[in-house]
Amino acid sequence: MKQSSFIKINPADSVVVCLCPMKKGETIEVDGKSITLLQDTPAGHKVLINDAPEGKDIIKYGYPIGHAKKDLKQGEWVNENNLKTNLAGTLEYTYNPVDEQLNIEKEDRTFLGYVRKNGEVGVRNEIWVVPTVGCVNGIAEKLVEQLKEETKCEGIDAIHAWHHNFGCSQLSGDHENTRKVLRDICLHPNAGAVLVLSLGCENNQPDEFMEMLGDYDKDRIKLLVTQQVEGDELEAGMDMLWQLYDKAKTDKRQEVPVSKLRVGLKCGGSDGFSGITANPLVGEFSDWLVAQGGTSILTEVPEMFGAETILMNRCENKELFDKTVHLINDFKEYFLSHGEPVGENPSPGNKAGGISTLEDKALGCTQKCGRAPVSGVLQYGDRLEKNGLNLLSAPGNDLVAATALASAGCQLVLFTTGRGTPFGTFVPTMKISTNSTLAKNKPNWIDFNAGELVEGTEMKDLVRKFIDKIISIASGEDARNEENGYREISIFKNGVTL
Repeated sequence: MKQSSFIKINPADSVVVCLCPMKKGETIEVDGKSITLLQDTPAGHKVLINDAPEGKDIIKYGYPIGHAKKDLKQGEWVNENNLKTNLAGTLEYTYNPVDEQLNIEKEDRTFLGYVRKNGEVGVRNEIWVVPTVGCVNGIAEKLVEQLKEETKCEGIDAIHAWHHNFGCSQLSGDHENTRKVLRDICLHPNAGAVLVLSLGCENNQPDEFMEMLGDYDKDRIKLLVTQQVEGDELEAGMDMLWQLYDKAKTDKRQEVPVSKLRVGLKCGGSDGFSGITANPLVGEFSDWLVAQGGTSILTEVPEMFGAETILMNRCENKELFDKTVHLINDFKEYFLSHGEPVGENPSPGNKAGGISTLEDKALGCTQKCGRAPVSGVLQYGDRLEKNGLNLLSAPGNDLVAATALASAGCQLVLFTTGRGTPFGTFVPTMKISTNSTLAKNKPNWIDFNAGELVEGTEMKDLVRKFIDKIISIASGEDARNEENGYREISIFKNGVTL
Protein backbone atom coordinates (compact mmCIF):
# COMPACT_ATOMS: atom_id res chain seq x y z
CA MET A 1 0.00 0.00 0.00
CA LYS A 2 1.63 3.26 -1.12
CA GLN A 3 1.72 6.35 1.00
CA SER A 4 -1.09 8.81 0.34
CA SER A 5 -3.19 11.33 2.23
CA PHE A 6 -6.37 9.27 1.74
CA ILE A 7 -7.64 5.88 0.61
CA LYS A 8 -10.70 4.75 -1.31
CA ILE A 9 -11.14 1.23 0.06
CA ASN A 10 -13.55 -0.17 -2.55
CA PRO A 11 -14.27 1.11 -6.08
CA ALA A 12 -17.98 1.34 -5.19
CA ASP A 13 -17.39 3.56 -2.15
CA SER A 14 -18.96 7.00 -1.86
CA VAL A 15 -16.36 8.11 0.73
CA VAL A 16 -12.62 8.15 1.09
CA VAL A 17 -10.78 7.79 4.42
CA CYS A 18 -8.16 10.36 5.44
CA LEU A 19 -4.84 8.76 6.32
CA CYS A 20 -3.62 11.92 8.03
CA PRO A 21 -5.37 15.02 9.42
CA MET A 22 -6.57 17.25 6.57
CA LYS A 23 -7.53 20.92 6.57
CA LYS A 24 -10.59 22.69 5.27
CA GLY A 25 -9.89 23.92 1.75
CA GLU A 26 -7.39 21.16 0.90
CA THR A 27 -7.99 19.49 -2.45
CA ILE A 28 -7.70 15.79 -3.23
CA GLU A 29 -7.95 13.98 -6.55
CA VAL A 30 -10.44 11.06 -6.51
CA ASP A 31 -11.49 9.13 -9.62
CA GLY A 32 -10.23 11.89 -11.88
CA LYS A 33 -11.98 14.77 -10.16
CA SER A 34 -10.88 17.39 -7.64
CA ILE A 35 -12.65 17.43 -4.26
CA THR A 36 -12.25 20.32 -1.83
CA LEU A 37 -12.64 19.49 1.85
CA LEU A 38 -15.40 21.52 3.50
CA GLN A 39 -14.19 20.97 7.08
CA ASP A 40 -11.03 20.06 8.96
CA THR A 41 -11.13 16.25 8.96
CA PRO A 42 -9.16 14.04 11.39
CA ALA A 43 -7.14 11.00 10.35
CA GLY A 44 -9.28 7.86 10.02
CA HIS A 45 -12.40 9.85 9.18
CA LYS A 46 -14.48 9.91 6.00
CA VAL A 47 -14.91 12.53 3.27
CA LEU A 48 -17.83 12.39 0.83
CA ILE A 49 -16.93 11.95 -2.85
CA ASN A 50 -20.27 13.11 -4.36
CA ASP A 51 -23.30 15.03 -3.11
CA ALA A 52 -25.72 12.80 -1.16
CA PRO A 53 -29.34 13.80 -0.57
CA GLU A 54 -31.03 13.06 2.75
CA GLY A 55 -31.76 9.33 3.08
CA LYS A 56 -29.16 8.19 0.55
CA ASP A 57 -26.97 5.26 1.57
CA ILE A 58 -23.30 6.03 2.22
CA ILE A 59 -21.01 3.29 0.91
CA LYS A 60 -17.73 2.12 2.49
CA TYR A 61 -15.97 -1.23 1.98
CA GLY A 62 -18.42 -1.63 -0.91
CA TYR A 63 -21.46 -1.84 1.42
CA PRO A 64 -23.87 0.66 3.02
CA ILE A 65 -22.72 1.93 6.42
CA GLY A 66 -25.91 3.94 6.99
CA HIS A 67 -27.71 6.82 5.31
CA ALA A 68 -27.38 10.60 5.23
CA LYS A 69 -29.41 12.33 7.96
CA LYS A 70 -29.61 15.46 5.79
CA ASP A 71 -28.42 16.67 2.39
CA LEU A 72 -24.63 16.31 2.27
CA LYS A 73 -22.18 18.03 -0.07
CA GLN A 74 -19.14 16.69 -1.87
CA GLY A 75 -16.08 17.14 0.35
CA GLU A 76 -18.12 17.03 3.57
CA TRP A 77 -16.80 15.27 6.67
CA VAL A 78 -19.07 12.24 7.20
CA ASN A 79 -19.42 11.29 10.86
CA GLU A 80 -21.94 10.19 13.51
CA ASN A 81 -23.60 13.63 13.43
CA ASN A 82 -24.76 13.38 9.82
CA LEU A 83 -24.86 9.59 9.26
CA LYS A 84 -27.55 7.25 10.66
CA THR A 85 -27.53 3.46 10.89
CA ASN A 86 -29.86 1.38 8.72
CA LEU A 87 -30.07 -1.36 11.36
CA ALA A 88 -33.33 -2.19 13.13
CA GLY A 89 -34.71 -5.54 14.36
CA THR A 90 -34.30 -9.17 13.36
CA LEU A 91 -34.31 -10.11 9.69
CA GLU A 92 -35.03 -13.05 7.43
CA TYR A 93 -32.07 -14.18 5.36
CA THR A 94 -31.56 -16.19 2.19
CA TYR A 95 -28.58 -18.50 1.72
CA ASN A 96 -26.55 -17.42 -1.32
CA PRO A 97 -23.35 -19.45 -0.96
CA VAL A 98 -20.09 -18.00 -2.16
CA ASP A 99 -17.35 -20.48 -3.05
CA GLU A 100 -14.07 -18.58 -2.91
CA GLN A 101 -10.82 -20.55 -3.06
CA LEU A 102 -8.00 -19.29 -0.87
CA ASN A 103 -5.20 -20.57 -3.14
CA ILE A 104 -2.65 -20.28 -0.34
CA GLU A 105 0.37 -22.56 -0.42
CA LYS A 106 0.67 -25.11 2.39
CA GLU A 107 3.94 -24.70 4.27
CA ASP A 108 5.77 -26.95 6.70
CA ARG A 109 5.74 -24.38 9.51
CA THR A 110 5.89 -25.55 13.11
CA PHE A 111 5.87 -24.09 16.61
CA LEU A 112 7.16 -25.37 19.94
CA GLY A 113 4.21 -26.48 22.03
CA TYR A 114 3.25 -28.80 24.87
CA VAL A 115 1.54 -31.97 23.62
CA ARG A 116 -1.06 -33.11 26.15
CA LYS A 117 -2.23 -36.65 26.91
CA ASN A 118 -5.40 -36.18 24.83
CA GLY A 119 -3.47 -34.92 21.79
CA GLU A 120 -4.29 -31.23 22.27
CA VAL A 121 -1.39 -28.78 22.25
CA GLY A 122 -0.73 -25.90 24.61
CA VAL A 123 1.44 -22.87 23.93
CA ARG A 124 2.07 -22.42 27.67
CA ASN A 125 2.67 -24.82 30.56
CA GLU A 126 1.06 -23.15 33.55
CA ILE A 127 -0.49 -24.16 36.86
CA TRP A 128 -3.96 -22.77 37.43
CA VAL A 129 -6.24 -22.57 40.45
CA VAL A 130 -9.86 -22.43 39.27
CA PRO A 131 -12.49 -21.49 41.88
CA THR A 132 -15.90 -23.09 41.36
CA VAL A 133 -17.42 -20.11 43.22
CA GLY A 134 -16.29 -16.57 43.92
CA CYS A 135 -16.38 -17.16 47.69
CA VAL A 136 -12.98 -18.89 47.57
CA ASN A 137 -11.19 -16.30 45.43
CA GLY A 138 -9.13 -15.17 48.43
CA ILE A 139 -7.99 -18.70 49.24
CA ALA A 140 -7.08 -19.25 45.58
CA GLU A 141 -4.94 -16.11 45.59
CA LYS A 142 -3.11 -17.12 48.78
CA LEU A 143 -2.38 -20.56 47.38
CA VAL A 144 -0.97 -19.08 44.18
CA GLU A 145 1.18 -16.57 46.07
CA GLN A 146 2.61 -19.32 48.28
CA LEU A 147 3.35 -21.69 45.38
CA LYS A 148 5.06 -18.88 43.45
CA GLU A 149 7.19 -18.06 46.47
CA GLU A 150 8.17 -21.68 47.13
CA THR A 151 8.84 -22.74 43.52
CA LYS A 152 9.90 -19.47 41.86
CA CYS A 153 7.93 -20.93 38.89
CA GLU A 154 11.01 -23.02 38.04
CA GLY A 155 10.27 -25.41 35.20
CA ILE A 156 6.86 -23.93 34.35
CA ASP A 157 5.67 -20.78 32.57
CA ALA A 158 3.39 -19.23 35.22
CA ILE A 159 1.01 -19.82 38.12
CA HIS A 160 -2.42 -18.12 38.21
CA ALA A 161 -5.77 -18.07 40.00
CA TRP A 162 -8.72 -17.17 37.76
CA HIS A 163 -10.99 -15.00 39.87
CA HIS A 164 -14.69 -14.58 39.08
CA ASN A 165 -17.79 -13.58 41.05
CA PHE A 166 -20.11 -16.42 40.08
CA GLY A 167 -20.82 -20.11 40.77
CA CYS A 168 -23.72 -19.40 43.10
CA SER A 169 -26.91 -17.28 43.18
CA GLN A 170 -27.36 -17.73 39.43
CA LEU A 171 -30.23 -19.30 37.53
CA SER A 172 -30.59 -21.41 34.38
CA GLY A 173 -28.61 -19.95 31.47
CA ASP A 174 -26.21 -17.85 33.55
CA HIS A 175 -25.44 -20.77 35.84
CA GLU A 176 -24.70 -23.05 32.89
CA ASN A 177 -22.57 -20.40 31.20
CA THR A 178 -20.44 -20.15 34.35
CA ARG A 179 -20.07 -23.93 34.62
CA LYS A 180 -19.17 -24.29 30.93
CA VAL A 181 -16.52 -21.57 30.94
CA LEU A 182 -14.93 -22.90 34.14
CA ARG A 183 -14.99 -26.42 32.66
CA ASP A 184 -13.33 -25.11 29.49
CA ILE A 185 -10.60 -23.39 31.53
CA CYS A 186 -9.87 -26.58 33.48
CA LEU A 187 -9.51 -28.56 30.24
CA HIS A 188 -7.47 -25.94 28.37
CA PRO A 189 -4.14 -27.26 26.99
CA ASN A 190 -2.24 -24.17 28.15
CA ALA A 191 -2.60 -25.59 31.68
CA GLY A 192 -0.12 -28.26 32.66
CA ALA A 193 -2.04 -28.77 35.90
CA VAL A 194 -5.21 -27.42 37.55
CA LEU A 195 -6.46 -27.28 41.13
CA VAL A 196 -10.25 -26.94 41.17
CA LEU A 197 -11.03 -25.07 44.37
CA SER A 198 -14.54 -25.35 45.84
CA LEU A 199 -16.33 -24.04 48.91
CA GLY A 200 -18.80 -26.94 49.02
CA CYS A 201 -22.24 -25.42 49.49
CA GLU A 202 -22.44 -23.47 46.21
CA ASN A 203 -24.93 -24.04 43.40
CA ASN A 204 -22.00 -25.14 41.25
CA GLN A 205 -21.68 -28.36 43.21
CA PRO A 206 -18.12 -29.69 43.04
CA ASP A 207 -18.91 -33.35 42.29
CA GLU A 208 -21.32 -32.43 39.50
CA PHE A 209 -18.84 -29.96 38.12
CA MET A 210 -16.07 -32.56 38.00
CA GLU A 211 -18.43 -34.87 36.08
CA MET A 212 -18.71 -32.11 33.44
CA LEU A 213 -14.99 -32.48 32.76
CA GLY A 214 -15.54 -35.94 31.29
CA ASP A 215 -12.54 -38.26 30.97
CA TYR A 216 -9.92 -35.87 32.34
CA ASP A 217 -6.35 -36.58 33.46
CA LYS A 218 -6.70 -37.09 37.22
CA ASP A 219 -2.95 -36.65 37.72
CA ARG A 220 -3.21 -33.14 36.24
CA ILE A 221 -6.60 -31.93 37.55
CA LYS A 222 -7.45 -32.25 41.26
CA LEU A 223 -10.37 -31.04 43.41
CA LEU A 224 -10.25 -29.49 46.89
CA VAL A 225 -13.55 -28.84 48.74
CA THR A 226 -12.56 -26.43 51.50
CA GLN A 227 -15.61 -27.00 53.73
CA GLN A 228 -14.66 -30.69 53.90
CA VAL A 229 -11.10 -30.02 55.10
CA GLU A 230 -10.63 -30.58 58.82
CA GLY A 231 -8.14 -27.91 59.69
CA ASP A 232 -6.11 -25.64 57.46
CA GLU A 233 -7.39 -25.61 53.85
CA LEU A 234 -4.23 -23.74 52.76
CA GLU A 235 -2.05 -26.60 53.94
CA ALA A 236 -4.28 -29.13 52.16
CA GLY A 237 -4.27 -26.99 49.02
CA MET A 238 -0.49 -26.68 49.01
CA ASP A 239 -0.10 -30.45 49.32
CA MET A 240 -2.19 -30.85 46.17
CA LEU A 241 -0.44 -28.03 44.32
CA TRP A 242 2.97 -29.56 44.98
CA GLN A 243 1.76 -32.84 43.49
CA LEU A 244 0.50 -30.94 40.44
CA TYR A 245 3.68 -28.90 40.18
CA ASP A 246 5.86 -32.03 40.24
CA LYS A 247 3.89 -33.33 37.24
CA ALA A 248 3.77 -30.10 35.24
CA LYS A 249 7.45 -29.20 35.60
CA THR A 250 8.46 -32.34 33.69
CA ASP A 251 6.67 -31.16 30.52
CA LYS A 252 8.86 -29.99 27.66
CA ARG A 253 8.16 -28.09 24.46
CA GLN A 254 8.31 -30.07 21.24
CA GLU A 255 7.94 -29.24 17.59
CA VAL A 256 4.36 -29.48 16.34
CA PRO A 257 2.74 -28.42 13.04
CA VAL A 258 0.93 -25.07 12.85
CA SER A 259 -2.23 -27.05 12.06
CA LYS A 260 -2.46 -27.52 15.85
CA LEU A 261 -2.73 -23.77 16.38
CA ARG A 262 -6.11 -22.32 17.42
CA VAL A 263 -6.30 -18.54 17.37
CA GLY A 264 -9.06 -16.18 18.54
CA LEU A 265 -9.82 -13.02 16.54
CA LYS A 266 -10.90 -9.92 18.47
CA CYS A 267 -10.81 -6.13 18.19
CA GLY A 268 -11.40 -3.29 20.61
CA GLY A 269 -10.82 0.43 20.81
CA SER A 270 -11.22 0.39 17.02
CA ASP A 271 -10.65 3.41 14.81
CA GLY A 272 -10.91 4.39 11.16
CA PHE A 273 -7.69 2.51 10.39
CA SER A 274 -8.90 -0.81 11.84
CA GLY A 275 -10.55 -1.90 8.61
CA ILE A 276 -7.61 -0.66 6.52
CA THR A 277 -4.58 -2.06 8.36
CA ALA A 278 -4.81 -4.35 11.40
CA ASN A 279 -8.05 -6.21 10.65
CA PRO A 280 -7.08 -7.04 7.04
CA LEU A 281 -3.64 -8.14 8.29
CA VAL A 282 -5.23 -10.49 10.83
CA GLY A 283 -7.59 -11.68 8.08
CA GLU A 284 -4.61 -12.57 5.89
CA PHE A 285 -3.10 -14.52 8.78
CA SER A 286 -6.42 -16.26 9.50
CA ASP A 287 -6.66 -17.41 5.88
CA TRP A 288 -3.04 -18.59 5.96
CA LEU A 289 -3.65 -20.55 9.16
CA VAL A 290 -6.82 -22.17 7.82
CA ALA A 291 -4.93 -23.13 4.65
CA GLN A 292 -2.35 -24.87 6.87
CA GLY A 293 -5.12 -26.92 8.52
CA GLY A 294 -5.30 -24.68 11.61
CA THR A 295 -8.21 -22.92 13.26
CA SER A 296 -9.41 -19.37 13.87
CA ILE A 297 -12.51 -18.14 15.69
CA LEU A 298 -14.38 -14.88 15.13
CA THR A 299 -16.77 -13.63 17.83
CA GLU A 300 -18.33 -10.28 18.92
CA VAL A 301 -21.72 -11.09 17.40
CA PRO A 302 -23.18 -7.56 17.89
CA GLU A 303 -20.25 -6.27 15.83
CA MET A 304 -21.27 -8.49 12.94
CA PHE A 305 -24.58 -6.63 12.51
CA GLY A 306 -24.48 -5.00 9.08
CA ALA A 307 -21.88 -7.43 7.73
CA GLU A 308 -23.60 -10.68 8.70
CA THR A 309 -24.68 -11.67 5.18
CA ILE A 310 -21.02 -11.78 4.11
CA LEU A 311 -20.39 -14.42 6.79
CA MET A 312 -23.65 -16.27 6.16
CA ASN A 313 -22.91 -16.75 2.50
CA ARG A 314 -19.46 -18.12 3.32
CA CYS A 315 -20.97 -20.97 5.36
CA GLU A 316 -19.99 -24.36 3.97
CA ASN A 317 -23.57 -25.67 4.05
CA LYS A 318 -27.19 -24.74 4.80
CA GLU A 319 -27.00 -26.12 8.34
CA LEU A 320 -24.16 -23.74 9.22
CA PHE A 321 -26.04 -20.91 7.50
CA ASP A 322 -29.09 -21.59 9.69
CA LYS A 323 -26.91 -21.64 12.81
CA THR A 324 -25.37 -18.29 11.81
CA VAL A 325 -28.83 -16.78 11.26
CA HIS A 326 -29.72 -17.85 14.82
CA LEU A 327 -26.40 -16.51 16.07
CA ILE A 328 -27.27 -13.06 14.70
CA ASN A 329 -31.01 -12.90 15.39
CA ASP A 330 -30.72 -14.38 18.90
CA PHE A 331 -28.30 -11.60 19.84
CA LYS A 332 -30.60 -9.00 18.31
CA GLU A 333 -33.46 -10.43 20.40
CA TYR A 334 -31.22 -10.13 23.45
CA PHE A 335 -30.78 -6.42 22.74
CA LEU A 336 -34.48 -5.88 22.02
CA SER A 337 -35.58 -7.82 25.14
CA HIS A 338 -33.73 -5.24 27.22
CA GLY A 339 -35.29 -2.36 25.30
CA GLU A 340 -32.03 -1.51 23.56
CA PRO A 341 -31.64 -0.70 19.84
CA VAL A 342 -29.53 -3.19 17.88
CA GLY A 343 -27.46 -0.51 16.15
CA GLU A 344 -26.31 1.55 19.15
CA ASN A 345 -22.81 0.14 19.38
CA PRO A 346 -19.87 2.42 18.50
CA SER A 347 -18.24 3.80 21.64
CA PRO A 348 -17.07 7.41 22.09
CA GLY A 349 -13.55 6.20 21.30
CA ASN A 350 -14.76 4.47 18.11
CA LYS A 351 -16.47 7.67 16.96
CA ALA A 352 -13.46 9.82 17.78
CA GLY A 353 -11.36 7.40 15.72
CA GLY A 354 -13.59 7.63 12.65
CA ILE A 355 -16.23 4.88 13.07
CA SER A 356 -19.69 6.42 12.73
CA THR A 357 -22.20 3.53 12.75
CA LEU A 358 -22.35 -0.12 13.68
CA GLU A 359 -22.27 -1.09 10.00
CA ASP A 360 -19.07 0.96 9.62
CA LYS A 361 -17.62 -0.93 12.58
CA ALA A 362 -18.89 -4.37 11.50
CA LEU A 363 -17.58 -4.19 7.95
CA GLY A 364 -14.14 -3.41 9.32
CA CYS A 365 -14.43 -5.88 12.21
CA THR A 366 -15.32 -8.91 10.09
CA GLN A 367 -12.22 -8.46 7.95
CA LYS A 368 -10.31 -10.19 10.75
CA CYS A 369 -11.58 -13.55 9.47
CA GLY A 370 -10.34 -13.07 5.91
CA ARG A 371 -12.09 -14.95 3.09
CA ALA A 372 -12.09 -18.55 4.34
CA PRO A 373 -15.34 -20.55 4.41
CA VAL A 374 -17.15 -20.86 7.74
CA SER A 375 -16.74 -24.46 8.92
CA GLY A 376 -18.21 -24.26 12.42
CA VAL A 377 -20.65 -22.22 14.54
CA LEU A 378 -20.35 -22.35 18.34
CA GLN A 379 -22.65 -21.31 21.16
CA TYR A 380 -21.21 -19.49 24.17
CA GLY A 381 -19.18 -21.92 26.29
CA ASP A 382 -18.89 -24.55 23.53
CA ARG A 383 -15.52 -26.15 22.84
CA LEU A 384 -14.05 -26.38 19.36
CA GLU A 385 -14.92 -29.43 17.26
CA LYS A 386 -14.02 -28.33 13.72
CA ASN A 387 -10.77 -27.01 12.28
CA GLY A 388 -10.98 -24.00 9.99
CA LEU A 389 -12.86 -20.74 10.52
CA ASN A 390 -15.47 -20.84 13.29
CA LEU A 391 -18.01 -18.27 14.51
CA LEU A 392 -18.66 -18.02 18.26
CA SER A 393 -21.59 -16.51 20.13
CA ALA A 394 -20.33 -13.87 22.57
CA PRO A 395 -20.83 -10.12 23.08
CA GLY A 396 -18.45 -7.40 21.96
CA ASN A 397 -17.13 -6.60 25.45
CA ASP A 398 -13.37 -7.05 25.22
CA LEU A 399 -12.71 -9.22 28.25
CA VAL A 400 -15.92 -11.26 28.01
CA ALA A 401 -15.32 -12.01 24.32
CA ALA A 402 -11.59 -12.74 24.74
CA THR A 403 -12.39 -15.11 27.63
CA ALA A 404 -14.99 -16.85 25.46
CA LEU A 405 -12.44 -17.31 22.65
CA ALA A 406 -9.90 -18.83 25.02
CA SER A 407 -12.59 -21.00 26.61
CA ALA A 408 -13.51 -22.41 23.20
CA GLY A 409 -9.94 -23.72 22.94
CA CYS A 410 -7.86 -20.89 21.45
CA GLN A 411 -4.29 -20.99 22.74
CA LEU A 412 -3.86 -17.28 22.03
CA VAL A 413 -5.95 -14.27 21.01
CA LEU A 414 -5.08 -11.69 18.34
CA PHE A 415 -6.51 -8.34 19.40
CA THR A 416 -6.48 -5.40 16.99
CA THR A 417 -6.80 -1.90 18.41
CA GLY A 418 -6.61 1.68 17.23
CA ARG A 419 -7.00 3.41 20.59
CA GLY A 420 -4.95 0.94 22.65
CA THR A 421 -5.69 -1.35 25.59
CA PRO A 422 -3.45 -3.20 28.08
CA PHE A 423 -5.68 -6.13 29.15
CA GLY A 424 -5.24 -9.84 28.57
CA THR A 425 -7.33 -12.93 29.20
CA PHE A 426 -6.12 -16.31 30.48
CA VAL A 427 -4.18 -17.03 27.27
CA PRO A 428 -1.59 -14.77 25.57
CA THR A 429 -3.47 -11.78 24.14
CA MET A 430 -1.44 -10.14 21.36
CA LYS A 431 -2.20 -6.48 20.60
CA ILE A 432 -1.93 -5.35 16.98
CA SER A 433 -2.01 -1.57 16.53
CA THR A 434 -3.86 -0.08 13.57
CA ASN A 435 -1.54 2.93 13.44
CA SER A 436 2.11 3.66 14.12
CA THR A 437 1.39 6.51 16.54
CA LEU A 438 -0.20 4.08 18.98
CA ALA A 439 2.64 1.59 18.57
CA LYS A 440 5.16 4.36 19.30
CA ASN A 441 3.27 5.79 22.28
CA LYS A 442 2.39 2.45 23.91
CA PRO A 443 5.21 0.00 23.15
CA ASN A 444 4.50 -1.69 26.51
CA TRP A 445 0.98 -2.60 25.24
CA ILE A 446 1.53 -3.31 21.55
CA ASP A 447 2.99 -6.56 20.20
CA PHE A 448 2.85 -5.75 16.48
CA ASN A 449 2.30 -2.61 14.41
CA ALA A 450 0.02 -2.91 11.36
CA GLY A 451 0.25 0.84 10.78
CA GLU A 452 3.17 0.20 8.44
CA LEU A 453 0.60 -0.73 5.78
CA VAL A 454 -0.20 2.96 5.18
CA GLU A 455 3.47 3.93 5.27
CA GLY A 456 4.71 1.97 2.27
CA THR A 457 5.05 -1.62 3.55
CA GLU A 458 3.34 -4.18 1.32
CA MET A 459 0.77 -6.54 2.85
CA LYS A 460 2.59 -9.64 1.57
CA ASP A 461 5.78 -8.58 3.37
CA LEU A 462 4.10 -7.62 6.64
CA VAL A 463 2.10 -10.87 6.72
CA ARG A 464 5.33 -12.88 6.73
CA LYS A 465 6.66 -10.86 9.68
CA PHE A 466 3.32 -11.27 11.44
CA ILE A 467 3.32 -15.06 10.98
CA ASP A 468 6.83 -15.21 12.41
CA LYS A 469 5.80 -13.12 15.42
CA ILE A 470 2.77 -15.27 16.19
CA ILE A 471 4.83 -18.46 15.93
CA SER A 472 7.42 -16.94 18.29
CA ILE A 473 4.76 -16.15 20.88
CA ALA A 474 3.17 -19.60 20.43
CA SER A 475 6.65 -21.05 21.03
CA GLY A 476 7.16 -19.25 24.34
CA GLU A 477 7.93 -15.57 23.76
CA ASP A 478 5.84 -13.49 26.16
CA ALA A 479 3.07 -11.31 24.81
CA ARG A 480 3.01 -7.79 26.24
CA ASN A 481 0.06 -8.58 28.52
CA GLU A 482 2.05 -11.48 30.00
CA GLU A 483 5.11 -9.29 30.56
CA ASN A 484 2.90 -6.80 32.38
CA GLY A 485 1.01 -9.43 34.37
CA TYR A 486 -2.33 -8.24 32.97
CA ARG A 487 -4.44 -11.42 32.91
CA GLU A 488 -8.01 -12.07 34.02
CA ILE A 489 -11.33 -13.63 33.01
CA SER A 490 -14.89 -12.37 32.65
CA ILE A 491 -17.98 -14.55 32.28
CA PHE A 492 -21.08 -13.43 30.36
CA LYS A 493 -24.13 -12.70 32.54
CA ASN A 494 -27.63 -12.08 31.26
CA GLY A 495 -30.18 -13.01 33.93
CA VAL A 496 -31.15 -12.65 37.58
CA THR A 497 -28.76 -12.74 40.54
CA LEU A 498 -30.43 -14.27 43.60
